[in-house]
Amino acid sequence: MDDTDFSKMRRRTFMKWGAAVGGAAMAPLPFKTVAAEEPEPPVGDTNTAWSACMVNCGSRCALRVHTQDGVITQIETDNRGDDSEFGQHQIRACLRGRSIKHRVYSPDRLKYPMKRIGKRGEGRFQRISWDEAFDLMADKLKYTLKEYGNDAVHITYGSGTQGLRTDGKDCFKRLMNLMGGFLDYYGNYSWGQIQFALPFTYGNTKPSAYGSYTTEIENAELLVMFGYNPAETRMSGGGEIHEHINAQRKRNVRTIIIDPRYTDTMLGKEDEWIPIRPGTDAALVEGIAHVLITENLVDQDFLDKYCQGFDEKTLPDSAPENGHYKAHILGHGPDGIEKTPQWASKITGISAKKIIQLAREIGTAKPCFITQGTGIQRQSNGEQTSRAIVMLPILTGNIGLAGTNTGDMPANYGYPAPRLPVGSNPISTRVTFFKWVDAIWRHHEMTDKSDGLQGGDKLENPIKFIISCASNVLMNQHAGLNRQAEILGDESLCEFIVVCDNHMTASARWADLLLPDVTTLENTEVSSDGYSSGSMAALFPLERVIEPLFETKSVYEMCAELSKRFGLHEQFTEGRTHDEWLEFLYSERMKQDPAIPSLADLRKQGPYRIVAPKEGRIALEDFRKDPVANPVGTPSGRIEIYSTKLETIAKEWDLVEGDIVTPLPQYVVSWDSHLDPRAKDFPLQIAGYHTKGRTHSTYHNIPWLREAVFDGLWINPIDANKRGLQSGDHVKIWNDRGEIRMAVKVTPRIMPGVVGLGQGAWYSPDKNGVDLGGCVNTLTNQRATPLSKGNGQHSILVEVAKV
Repeated sequence: MDDTDFSKMRRRTFMKWGAAVGGAAMAPLPFKTVAAEEPEPPVGDTNTAWSACMVNCGSRCALRVHTQDGVITQIETDNRGDDSEFGQHQIRACLRGRSIKHRVYSPDRLKYPMKRIGKRGEGRFQRISWDEAFDLMADKLKYTLKEYGNDAVHITYGSGTQGLRTDGKDCFKRLMNLMGGFLDYYGNYSWGQIQFALPFTYGNTKPSAYGSYTTEIENAELLVMFGYNPAETRMSGGGEIHEHINAQRKRNVRTIIIDPRYTDTMLGKEDEWIPIRPGTDAALVEGIAHVLITENLVDQDFLDKYCQGFDEKTLPDSAPENGHYKAHILGHGPDGIEKTPQWASKITGISAKKIIQLAREIGTAKPCFITQGTGIQRQSNGEQTSRAIVMLPILTGNIGLAGTNTGDMPANYGYPAPRLPVGSNPISTRVTFFKWVDAIWRHHEMTDKSDGLQGGDKLENPIKFIISCASNVLMNQHAGLNRQAEILGDESLCEFIVVCDNHMTASARWADLLLPDVTTLENTEVSSDGYSSGSMAALFPLERVIEPLFETKSVYEMCAELSKRFGLHEQFTEGRTHDEWLEFLYSERMKQDPAIPSLADLRKQGPYRIVAPKEGRIALEDFRKDPVANPVGTPSGRIEIYSTKLETIAKEWDLVEGDIVTPLPQYVVSWDSHLDPRAKDFPLQIAGYHTKGRTHSTYHNIPWLREAVFDGLWINPIDANKRGLQSGDHVKIWNDRGEIRMAVKVTPRIMPGVVGLGQGAWYSPDKNGVDLGGCVNTLTNQRATPLSKGNGQHSILVEVAKV
């Protein structure tokens, strides 16, 4: 076998392959002034088939894939439907989905199984056969199970093929459950804090687990959005932005957007942009609450009837004197600080006059639709932020009525696609999605009270074997990458890492064994809408438009072969191939819902749409009508402003020094905020965000998208002038955790004191550890948030200078 150095392979071997196989794949970039000669397209049989973009933007969009002689020649999107009628509109893909051909024919496609031959992380691999790969993985897995136990095996979080239901990561879970289980996780990197925190206020029962549907905006008088940016995160016909714009236009509703960055969701569609320092939304809410209370703009009847803990009348017996929300705002609580607009102004950077004006608008608008995005809860005090924002509809009684929302993210009407059963996991203990790294190097310290373990009070074993499937979390999307490199680079800790993916990602370079997965255009599937596609659900057919390239295999095929080495082939496959599983599971779905088309008809006609019924679109509507008959899922059955569960947690949990959990939703000064002492050395806050040019880290390796969407640092002209910077300058962005080098854009679309950096760029450190790829996680903190033990990855302090 030949040793293969990836840096050489990428430039030579893969470029050679690209020229031979992907005439269309290696087409010149459309933004070049002088383009290379276009290769002649193949001549022969042509075909058009349906597929879909399956990445984790929260949406799902249809693709129409044209092929000639087994080569993809063109990507189009949905061409059916009537855009004038919501629910029949075309589910058009964005620029990411339309560039999927270049993912399939990318020069950095993984072509065959490879094993590591250099130091972990160097990216040096040797090509091996599939039999060698399966034998190696099986031997290492058997050793781990024998020496350490099933809880030493971990399948990481990953969402690169979010929509797959009969293939992908679930196949590994099914196989491991047949072997005796594995250490699983709970929560996710997208909304770990809000998902954990809001049930303490609203309970965790539907529909209170989410907000109202976006369509309710058309019934509102005022729309207030905290960090909500669907035009960039979910910008397609299958995403919330289509529904959002339609609803906004119907009533021409007044729209106020609160965000450190002037996002593409605005661009003239807003009436007012209020810039705010990152991590201070809860302080703004408290300043607003002060005005609402002192000017009698609260809905006292609603608070008395539906809520617990606003004032002394509904304060639970276990709470201290003056432990209620009203006392906290007016300065009668334990901290003795009156939360005036002037107090909030010093923290948020918003003038007291503006806070008073905003409070009066919210207090008098009936109805008012208030919502939040999830970037703001990825702060070191994110749980408090998300709980604080929902106080505004609670205080004003804008809940359970037409045109209102709970303050949470908008709801989604999902349709369950057929899914491969994974079975039950015999290992009950789970770590949070963010604490898996801790379970590698400090498992013996981790408990339910200190680290949020669920299903057990401690970890018996450290993680020794990792399976990373369609995931770039391993060494890109997780925090503190330089620290991460130290942990994963120590082979005495985690002893074996398997990465299954399409490309040589930043994480793939850290594998001990690389397994090349097929892309979704080389597979067949039926997927459903995403988790943020609004009030229209859909089923999407995915056909195998080309045969798998090179030696790639589907994850189902991999696991079926692995199962033979454990004597579990019959149990794993139940006598079915992947395609037979899909047909069987779809036929079972048809028995449950005869209205859906047959699989053959679905593949012929394209996406099948299902529009949400008119009933149930307003969150907590039944609760508002009768709170006794329809209580929310809190201990009191009411909306808990003061949470007795959090009161218990605050007393019993072992919190890290400086971490605070409070029964009331309130602003907490936390690490890496602008009030952190470290701000003296690192005076700029980074506002991380999702760019149009990739979904998390997927599509980052597509040159067209890199040219179409600026990848660099946004900085305000005031901060740029202080540092002698102009647009296009190359800068270093650094703190005590790492350094990035990239281009800068000087723009008033970011507030002073804050710089903007899109997340998801691929980590590419030089020999000195300086990241030349632009990955924001070079600078982030691995410290977990206090309550959910989630990722405060948007709390970042840095300095910037020209290089």
